[in-house]
Amino acid sequence: MPIDVEEFEEAAETDLRAAGSGPTNAERVLGFLGEHDDQAFTPKEIRGATDVPRGSIGVVLSRLEERGVVRHRGEYWAVEPDADVDTALTTAQVARAASDRLGAEDPSEWGPGADDPEGE
Repeated sequence: MPIDVEEFEEAAETDLRAAGSGPTNAERVLGFLGEHDDQAFTPKEIRGATDVPRGSIGVVLSRLEERGVVRHRGEYWAVEPDADVDTALTTAQVARAASDRLGAEDPSEWGPGADDPEGE
């Protein structure tokens, strides 16, 4: 969405970055399921409510399931009963903001031993 030049010139850089970036597909899905934590939905219903592209919805749901914040039975998906949706969303937003500001991580720059948390 375009902004006028006056806003471009006067706004803080962090405000400009935030204005241009919307929620990720995972944030949309998790936000929707978190708001409706007493219901389960099909991927088609989740797509309709979140505008996540058809080709992305399955991948997003699978990744959220791997992280333990959503679950599914048959064709239906719901938020995990013990999931802290607010914390998961905040963590995702902080990680996205860091990537926006600092760029993507390059594991080749981490240095020796970075891939061995025990230092062995």
